[in-house]
Amino acid sequence: MRWLNLSFLLMTTLLTACHTTQPDPVAPAHPLAAFQSRAAQFHAVVTLPTFETTPAEVAATAKNLIAAGDAALDRIGRQTAAEVNFTNTLVALDDLNYRLGLAANRLSLIEQTSTNAAVRDAATEAGKELATWAVGLDYREDVYRALKTLAATQPQLSGEEQKLFNDTLRDYRRAGLELPKAQRDAVEKLRKELTGLETDFQNNVTKATKALTFTKAELAGVPEDFLTQQGIKTGPDEYTLKANITFHYLMVEDNAKLEATRRRMMTAQCNLAREVNIPLLQKILVLRDDIATQLGYKTYADYATETRMAKNAATALNFLQSLKTGLQPKFDAELAEFRRLKIQETGDAKAIVNSWDWRYYANQLKITKYNVDAEQLRVYFPYQRVLDGMFAIYQRIFGLKFERVEAPYKWVDDLQLYTVADAQTGEPLGLFYLDMFPREGKYNHFAQFGIIEGKLLPDGNYQRPVCALVCNFPPPQPDKPSLLSHDEVETVFHEFGHAMHTILTRAKYGRFSGTSVPRDFVEAPSQMLENWPWDKKVLDSFAADYRDPKKKIPQAILSQLKASRLATYGTFYRRQLSFGIMDLTLHTQIHATNADEVLPLSNKILSEVSFPVPPDTAFIGYFGHIVGYGASYYGYAWADAIAADMATCFEKSPAGYFDQPTGLRMRKEIYSVGDSRDVNVSIEKFLGRPRSIEPFLKRIGVEPTK
Repeated sequence: MRWLNLSFLLMTTLLTACHTTQPDPVAPAHPLAAFQSRAAQFHAVVTLPTFETTPAEVAATAKNLIAAGDAALDRIGRQTAAEVNFTNTLVALDDLNYRLGLAANRLSLIEQTSTNAAVRDAATEAGKELATWAVGLDYREDVYRALKTLAATQPQLSGEEQKLFNDTLRDYRRAGLELPKAQRDAVEKLRKELTGLETDFQNNVTKATKALTFTKAELAGVPEDFLTQQGIKTGPDEYTLKANITFHYLMVEDNAKLEATRRRMMTAQCNLAREVNIPLLQKILVLRDDIATQLGYKTYADYATETRMAKNAATALNFLQSLKTGLQPKFDAELAEFRRLKIQETGDAKAIVNSWDWRYYANQLKITKYNVDAEQLRVYFPYQRVLDGMFAIYQRIFGLKFERVEAPYKWVDDLQLYTVADAQTGEPLGLFYLDMFPREGKYNHFAQFGIIEGKLLPDGNYQRPVCALVCNFPPPQPDKPSLLSHDEVETVFHEFGHAMHTILTRAKYGRFSGTSVPRDFVEAPSQMLENWPWDKKVLDSFAADYRDPKKKIPQAILSQLKASRLATYGTFYRRQLSFGIMDLTLHTQIHATNADEVLPLSNKILSEVSFPVPPDTAFIGYFGHIVGYGASYYGYAWADAIAADMATCFEKSPAGYFDQPTGLRMRKEIYSVGDSRDVNVSIEKFLGRPRSIEPFLKRIGVEPTK
């Protein structure tokens, strides 16, 4: 799955992100300096973060931030009733949270990308310290008293100011400030304990590694181009693959002919972080349940979904269950096809399709029935051409201009930095980093990390955002460039959609900026952009055989690729639904009395909704989303339904996926506003009509109910 920044999700209610310190002056001739200087003409500020590079600097940041935060809260809390107003209370809190986010986002990125293990560990510990302290901010009675005093005046507010007022008071209520003091103190204590456990769980996922050695015969079917990559061949007949590196794992699961090899790789991945994370998860789920109960909610899932589009756990679970039922006929038909292929290949009339088989036979179905070999398509997707092509498309439809500049500081040598400006006016809009290839100790999935969020500053200037894409694409080789699969092309289109959401914001307040929208909507704008790599005109604008750029992907192959996707979409989506149903079930059924049921219950749900899990494995221990998304993984499917509907606006437009008027409407109604208004309003303003689920059902092969 495509992940957002998950390491500090526990802090995002309060710490929304920014750094407003200006960098040292740079010679005006430097492109970055010129970009920053031009921002002043638009009453904007463009800054780069100053990253800590030693454990001591990391520790000092946490210490200084806590001191400064306490002082700022003291100023708010000691105001008299006559002094309290919207600006010095609510806006002051947003300003504080904005400054605090400097450390939250930056240390999260350092934790996941630094090449220095000691610095990564220091960032983890500093993050835990800040997260625990941040919980206490919700329980400052003097600050809450100031807010209640303001509320009693019934200030005449509207628009974004009214939403800031309502959401802030709601957050204090959700923290338990309306409870009796003893109960409130208990909730605070539980939340502080929880933050440390959540950070440890996520850090264990990032740190988990498992190297497996195979012979050449055991890797029959795995592409030779992959096996000859640097670091893979480690002996005369020894190949070392890592279960924690996504493209290593998928190479085996998609291509290895020997079932034992596929099973061994899947079993290894499903047991990553098991010993440390299963006990942690038991404690996390019990703490979450206890907190929700203390706050007056039936379950933690009800607590988590209250601020989301779904509003309650039952609505979210019913949505997933209805999709599960709707997909059953398609899922059964696909399993029959996979079983037919396995019988044909093995000669075993009693063959069963296992969890370690489905990717392989889905790939074989694509090859044998649809004449599509995903590995052979890589030659059409050299990384740099894909990147440049995607940039050209996004620049066109969103009315932007990207320019690569030299980063003053690089945490890794191949780091890239780009400026983003409005194409028509030249207005500087933000910056993004690219950290795109795997290395030891780095975050091992795909994500957009927000670093600096947009916000209207007290002096009237607008702080423009900065973000980073942190990915793990196959690295370039001495004799060939990095070559992406079509799935990986989808991934980069998706993740860069998050970057656009971050950078194009114009929300006044940090808490509403960019991707700070309800979790069950945040993926929709990026999932929508996954449609682009399936369009022939889009692909022809950049996809070409790196050995002969005149060769484009034939329409027949693309048509077969689409058909093969639909032919296996039931299996893919049932797996996604299994994660969402498992997530909601754990967050509704696990309590202090049955914590030891976490692993068997999660394996039971995964096995019932998708494929039986490999025996004696603990996938849940390596599933970072269970902590980062807590009772909100359903949001991927929920957002997918919105994304499919939104994509129809481009599909029906005069220029299709290149249509700039539609892109500019997306920029205005979705990206720019962030969470500064109800996202339901934003969606309908973009669509120009009420939402429909039919495009989504059609996409996954489910017949709409009459």
